[in-house]
Amino acid sequence: MLNFKRYKRVPVVDYPQRQWPNKEIEKAPVWCSVDLRDGNQALIEPMTVEEKVEMFRLLLKLGFKEIEIGFPAASQIEFDFLRKLVAENMIPDDVKVQVLCQCRQNLITRTFEAIDGIKNVIFHIYNSTSTLQRDVVFHKDRPEIIQIAIDGTRMVKEGMKNFKGNLQLEYSPESFTGTELDFALEICTAVQKEWNHANENPIIFNLPATVEMNTPNVYADQIEWMNTRFEDRDNVILSVHPHNDRGTGVAATELALLAGADRVEGTLFGNGERTGNVDILNLAYNMFSQGINPELNLENVNEIIDVYERCCKMQVGMRHPYAGKLVFTAFSGSHQDAINKGEAALKERGLDIWEVPYLPIDPADVGRQYEPVVRINSQSGKGGVAFVMNTVYGYKLPKAMHREFADVIQLISETEGGEVAPARIMDAFREEYLKLKTPYEFVSAKVEDDHEEDETKVTLVFKYNGEEIVSEARGNGPIDAVKLAIHQSVGAMDVAILDYDEHALGEGSHAKAAAYIQMRDNRTGNITFGVGVSSNITRASIRAVFSALNRLVNK
Repeated sequence: MLNFKRYKRVPVVDYPQRQWPNKEIEKAPVWCSVDLRDGNQALIEPMTVEEKVEMFRLLLKLGFKEIEIGFPAASQIEFDFLRKLVAENMIPDDVKVQVLCQCRQNLITRTFEAIDGIKNVIFHIYNSTSTLQRDVVFHKDRPEIIQIAIDGTRMVKEGMKNFKGNLQLEYSPESFTGTELDFALEICTAVQKEWNHANENPIIFNLPATVEMNTPNVYADQIEWMNTRFEDRDNVILSVHPHNDRGTGVAATELALLAGADRVEGTLFGNGERTGNVDILNLAYNMFSQGINPELNLENVNEIIDVYERCCKMQVGMRHPYAGKLVFTAFSGSHQDAINKGEAALKERGLDIWEVPYLPIDPADVGRQYEPVVRINSQSGKGGVAFVMNTVYGYKLPKAMHREFADVIQLISETEGGEVAPARIMDAFREEYLKLKTPYEFVSAKVEDDHEEDETKVTLVFKYNGEEIVSEARGNGPIDAVKLAIHQSVGAMDVAILDYDEHALGEGSHAKAAAYIQMRDNRTGNITFGVGVSSNITRASIRAVFSALNRLVNK
């Protein structure tokens, strides 16, 4: 048994005044990508300068206006990367470059060297404040930890005197979630007083869930508690930097936004230390799915995946929200049927609002229109197979035929194992319905309407067990006449036509027609469908008769 007694419950916040449960997210926060810093330091093989440049350009294309590019004082490659951005004038005037730095004089001096020539900079300083790290790592008390933050702030103020760009201060009490709230507020207030509006830019207080330690509602309580107690709140930007140790980073961030957060630091696909940072794309697509403009350019998730996987050497999981290869795919029969009906209703009703069961957004809106939404395996049902035949190949199978053909595909899946691709489904359709030539094989037909007698004359040429037969008959229509022509020549057939459907395959003058005939063998009671395809609808109907006859014989 798991030794759960080794662990103690992390205390929650006693905060009955909370207001965030009654609020809704109404707009996107300020987004800050930390892919090039927090994300990069979590890679097995950190990005090269060239890969960093490619990732930086992707982030600009996606619309990020704040990008943390690294810790330039701690790594030569990060210093060189930043200088390359400056030298090659790759930083747009409306983008803020964020640099991370510990509260140490030599590192702050080196960081100012790195940002020289940049127009807009967020200078991000931090020190750890948690009870655990104060005890086991730094061996310092509260006043000593506060002094580190004050000294760092003072150093940035001093260095700013010779900096010609626009600088904004960000301070993070690292491991905020493991810090007493009163102490977190005390140290932020001390930084705020030391900064004392050193310029016109609001100070950013970033409250990171460096380690996710409790349920998302507790993080929301912590954020709202701080939000309601900051001094001069109008000149404070409240930022969050959630990690995902408990797998609830997205939920914690959304609740933090309800609690008053203005800004979110995160990464594409949640890459970051341990279980990762919060996934900005997940958050943004969640907002998009609720009719909120995420204020990022996320129309082509495949392009984002391509650059991310190439630069980070990591794979996006198949079930990753919005981006995974299988997230817009249904294997379940009932799901497939509901999606099929939902999309049909959407088209029939001409609705502007997307409402399709099991699909919270239209896959096409994020660049996934060329991928199959419904995929078939042994768990799939009749609706899914019909959906594939319609959307991929244009065959609108009659409802009564759905189960019949789905049984064929299910047998293939169980026999061959795994998923049945659309091409394999179409091959089975051809073999089961379109290519049957035994014992009946259609050769040709001449159809004439007798308007005086209100009947149709058919001269039919067909083969029965390889022997060619010419037969002429009259009926109340082409199908009836064909059935009679076959019966009077072969004699062993006693069938009834139960249903008939037809539709065009494609559009324009070269479109073909598909015909479906449901037929019953009156001797055995067996019922099946036959399908015929031709550029002529009458010929397609005749082919469907022969298809059905052969299926009845071979049952």
